[in-house]
Amino acid sequence: MESIKQQEQGTYVATPPAQGLLERLFKLSLHGTTVKTELAAGLTTFITMAYIIFVNPNIMADAGIDHGAAFVATCLAAAFGCLLMGLYANWPVGLAPGMGLNAFFTYTVVNTMGYSWQIALGAVFLSGVLFMILTFSRIREWLLNSIPSSLRFAMGAGVGLFLGLIGLKTAGIVVAHPATLVHIGDLTSPGPLLAAICFLMIAVLEYRRIFGGILISILTVTLIGVGLGIVKFGGVFSMPPSLAPTFMAMDITGAFNVTMVSVILAFLFVHMFDTAGTLMGVAQRANLVQEDGRIENLSRAMKADSASSVFGGVLGVPPVTSYVESAAGVAAGGRTGLTAVTVGILFIAAMFFAPLAGMIPAYATAGALIYVAMLMMGGMAHIDWKEHTETIPAIVTVIMMPLTFSVADGIALGFVTYVAMKAFTGKWKEVSVSLYALCAIFVAKFIFL
Repeated sequence: MESIKQQEQGTYVATPPAQGLLERLFKLSLHGTTVKTELAAGLTTFITMAYIIFVNPNIMADAGIDHGAAFVATCLAAAFGCLLMGLYANWPVGLAPGMGLNAFFTYTVVNTMGYSWQIALGAVFLSGVLFMILTFSRIREWLLNSIPSSLRFAMGAGVGLFLGLIGLKTAGIVVAHPATLVHIGDLTSPGPLLAAICFLMIAVLEYRRIFGGILISILTVTLIGVGLGIVKFGGVFSMPPSLAPTFMAMDITGAFNVTMVSVILAFLFVHMFDTAGTLMGVAQRANLVQEDGRIENLSRAMKADSASSVFGGVLGVPPVTSYVESAAGVAAGGRTGLTAVTVGILFIAAMFFAPLAGMIPAYATAGALIYVAMLMMGGMAHIDWKEHTETIPAIVTVIMMPLTFSVADGIALGFVTYVAMKAFTGKWKEVSVSLYALCAIFVAKFIFL
């Protein structure tokens, strides 16, 4: 009626259909934002996390997966996760295959434990299904609360240290040695030198808050490699490669193996706690925390994240998770799911850059791995260093992941140490029933497997 009166008075201004639809979908005015701001925020988030379309296929290729298929799967899984997060949860969060989890997939489950990448994808799928079950029930909250915060932070930091070792090894900065196990590589050769330059470039650009610092550094070092003749230019644009080599290739039956329990739990725990931390942090920055302390649509955001992980397993990538780089888009003004939808659309467009992704050398992505590893270590700052029953298990978790070259073994040893420390220092009541059960499972694993 109001609009009819305005038309009669000649004062009616029609709302553009697209903007009206976007307003209804994302409640832009309610969140104090505009279409222009959301689109700019989406572009910001995409550029800060676009390195994954170069890094993840390289890591997957080391597991024997077709590089082109891994590239397309990475883009599609990220696009699906972002679109689901934006349209269902209305959160400004970008998703993509998780860093650290992809290294665990390739270098521990496949290359060290000897499982096929198809079985590893089966474990990813099963962990995603478990994550969905936990998310759609109250078990998730119970499990999150039952794991001590010190071990949660330690798991993230340990994955970071493990990722850093992978980066150093891939770059040739750290090499094997028969007497000391590890030794510094030849820093005068092009690979290690350019990897070190890439890492330093990223660190400096990110410190100075240069837009897209990681992506700029990777591309710059790649161009240097082209100039030196050690990287062959293969073009920039092309039709996307086939997804057939990885689509529905997961071996779920092979993953139903008692020896895979620790692997599935490692995927599950690292993913779950990483997601919780990222979503909480972004919610604070995006003003999604209400006055009573409740977080707007948090349950939907967790459901979108867990469903994306299952879909990623179907496509052929490690668990898809929420990216902390989303904070860059929030800082640029992103407040609604339109930001995430924009990121998803840009990931779809990125599929046409397969030649560029294929020519990115390992030393360029290694520099990014090392930098991301440094950031992930920051979680150790939140641990109470005065309480040794908390710090010692945390340190065991962090150190044993890279030293055993296994995220799963690092988590298992950390949990066992935590229960033992609490039980033998008279603080056994501080340990939850679920943690005692997990400890028993991990001890049985080490004894019988």
